[in-house]
Amino acid sequence: MAIARQVLCLSAFLSLPLARAEPIRYSVAEEAESGSLVGKLAEDAGLTPPQLSARRARLLSEDGRQHLRLEPGSGRLLVAGRLDREQLCAHSDTCMLPFELLLSDPLQFFRVEVVVDDINDHSPVFPEERVTFDITEKSDPGTRFPLECARDLDIGSNTVQAYSISPENEYFSIFYGTRITGKKYLELVLEKSLDREEQAEMSFSVIAVDGGSPSRSGTTQVQIIILDVNDNAPVFTQEEYTGKVLENMPEGSVVLTVLATDKDSGVNGEISYQISQAVGQTDSAFVIDPRTGEIKITKPLDFEAVQTHELTVRARDGGGLSAICKVLVDVVDVNDNAPELAVSSFSSPLPENTAPGTVVALFTVRDRDSGANGKISCALDDQLFFSLRPAYKNYYELVTVSALDREHTAQYVLRVTAADAGSPPLTSTHTFTVDISDVNDNAPVFNQTSYTMYVRENNVPSVLVGAVSAADADEGLNAKVTYSLAPGPAAERPSCSCISVNSENGHVFVLRPLDYERLKHTEVTVSASDAGSPPLRANVTVRLVVLDENDNAPLVLYPAQDSSPASSELVPVAAQAGYLITKVVAVDADSAQNSWLSYHLLRATEPGLFSVAVQSGEVRLKRPVTERDSVKHKLLVLVTDNGKPPLSATAALSALLLKDFSDVRLPHSSPPADEHGDSLTTSLIISLVFVSLLFLVSSAVFVARKVCKSKELKAAHVLYGADNLQSGLADAAAAGTLPRAYCYEISLTTGSANSEFQFLKPILPSLPAQPCTTGQGPEQQEQHFPCVPVSTEDTAPDNAGTLSAGQFNALSFN
Repeated sequence: MAIARQVLCLSAFLSLPLARAEPIRYSVAEEAESGSLVGKLAEDAGLTPPQLSARRARLLSEDGRQHLRLEPGSGRLLVAGRLDREQLCAHSDTCMLPFELLLSDPLQFFRVEVVVDDINDHSPVFPEERVTFDITEKSDPGTRFPLECARDLDIGSNTVQAYSISPENEYFSIFYGTRITGKKYLELVLEKSLDREEQAEMSFSVIAVDGGSPSRSGTTQVQIIILDVNDNAPVFTQEEYTGKVLENMPEGSVVLTVLATDKDSGVNGEISYQISQAVGQTDSAFVIDPRTGEIKITKPLDFEAVQTHELTVRARDGGGLSAICKVLVDVVDVNDNAPELAVSSFSSPLPENTAPGTVVALFTVRDRDSGANGKISCALDDQLFFSLRPAYKNYYELVTVSALDREHTAQYVLRVTAADAGSPPLTSTHTFTVDISDVNDNAPVFNQTSYTMYVRENNVPSVLVGAVSAADADEGLNAKVTYSLAPGPAAERPSCSCISVNSENGHVFVLRPLDYERLKHTEVTVSASDAGSPPLRANVTVRLVVLDENDNAPLVLYPAQDSSPASSELVPVAAQAGYLITKVVAVDADSAQNSWLSYHLLRATEPGLFSVAVQSGEVRLKRPVTERDSVKHKLLVLVTDNGKPPLSATAALSALLLKDFSDVRLPHSSPPADEHGDSLTTSLIISLVFVSLLFLVSSAVFVARKVCKSKELKAAHVLYGADNLQSGLADAAAAGTLPRAYCYEISLTTGSANSEFQFLKPILPSLPAQPCTTGQGPEQQEQHFPCVPVSTEDTAPDNAGTLSAGQFNALSFN
């Protein structure tokens, strides 16, 4: 019932703009049987019975009780249960049952008023079944004796209309009249003098008859006791007493005092008071002191139940004479009822995208007190997102006033306080707990703006290199995040197909082994998408960096290590210690410390004659040459990188010790002289040939120098071939293997470019010649040769002598 009433109240409010201006009025007799027809409500409202059913017609009464019902099939208004006008409206002249007819789709509201007509269903009832009068025999005809009127709960013509005496007698008659104040009164009139000696007492009935059809009657028995001497009846100081009492007065409090006097003396002048019970009242809330006439409260009064109490007080003297008066006690309302709040409709949870102005709850407030004590005001505790607004009569709406955000506040606890205007005011509080449901309004957010992950080259397939993580502020499916690789724009280079991401946990895997020399780093875009509708997503860039492993051994660029005959380096016998013989040039395709090279003399025919610079790879004389030294020497240089474990390569080279450069070329295939075959004759022949060649070379050099001055050293032999470097060597050179810049000069005999340095021609690029000054020995003069600039990185000091293919720009020999 409570839920149905809430729905009806909500419908009543929402249909106010469509309410009918004038109410539909009907009348029905009280005590009508259940199912009795009151009126054709559908027809009078301009509706058809199918419309009532389709639009879910409901009846809503103000007091919540359903006295009437609507027959959906016919649209007739029927009596739902027994209607007792006296129970519903007490003694009110008009008894009306107001209610509303509520329709939905569209909402519509009709005001209906049903007047309950009184029927003659109550008989007149006297306050006392028996009344005794002590009348002196000296009473004069015309003397009036007051009787209490019979009470009839009906109204109008159905209430008491006339009184009569049965059986009729010659001594008494009945008079029924109206006072100036409008109050009805009943008196027994003495028509003839009494004679106690003839008749000491008599009795008869007074009959009250109402005006109903058929009429009803009530009877009280009157007994007349004839006394001798008491000829004065008590007289009240007022015909009607009026008093006020607060409804919260304690039991035993005096309401007022009535007072009656009697001119007689003795027993005939002694007055006692008593209260006559009202019609239908079995337990009176008042008691009167029989001696003093003080009227007191016997139980708490309730203004909301009865606002005025009407009492009849009889004063009787010792001789049997009596008088009656009316006492009206008005109950004064006090603020003893707190406001009551009844919820008609409540919506929870609310979507977080609910528009401002949405009605969340509809409720009504009432206070059983009256006046200021029943005047109610409602307030909502401080809130920025909700407010209260009056709706209709005592209805209020709880509405949203601003946008809601579940991520900020997922639940609101709203306290509505209803307070009356009493002193002190009474309040009641109702709490609305409004849950906010989630809407997919938040995209996933990665915990980093970008990710950098590392993997070592030659990794195992499907290796885990890291994870991306995104959080979504929503909840449920709206917060369930899945990951995927997002396709890059067409203008960008395609992303590496070797990367995969787990859709559930964001783990990033490298699917196949990678080669640092081919791929140093790559980038992919990972997309995080929630499961909302429509889904929201966010992207993040993942940069995969391949870490180098020492998987490439050093590669010797000079001297050439191919299958061609090894070339020999020419060393003058007059060279001093530290003389630069040649330079071993090697590169490593790896990077960083894996490409830092060191050079070591692994083996030599005369170990004490030569030394190799660890960092630069320069081969120099360790001591001056002596006559005991062989003419031709073989050396094996070990080139080692700095990886773990280190990788290495060897470079084999040979050196010829000559007194002069007259011997232009030695056959590549000539074997080195053995120590046991070196005779004095051979030495002399070689010396003669060498001196002759030296003279010829000197002459040629002198002529060539003159020519070089005018032609900018055009005769110099520049070696080319950078375009034919292997891809691995170029990558190593691009990685910055060589640490510093050097300028080298190499002095060779005439024709050497056709023999020992053949390997440089296909790989070295041509650069403009740069002048360098030679000073390697006293026999050498100042010559201009093209420089060899070599660029290296500062971060690899241990590799100062390593020359990359990309940085080995030019070598020029004369």
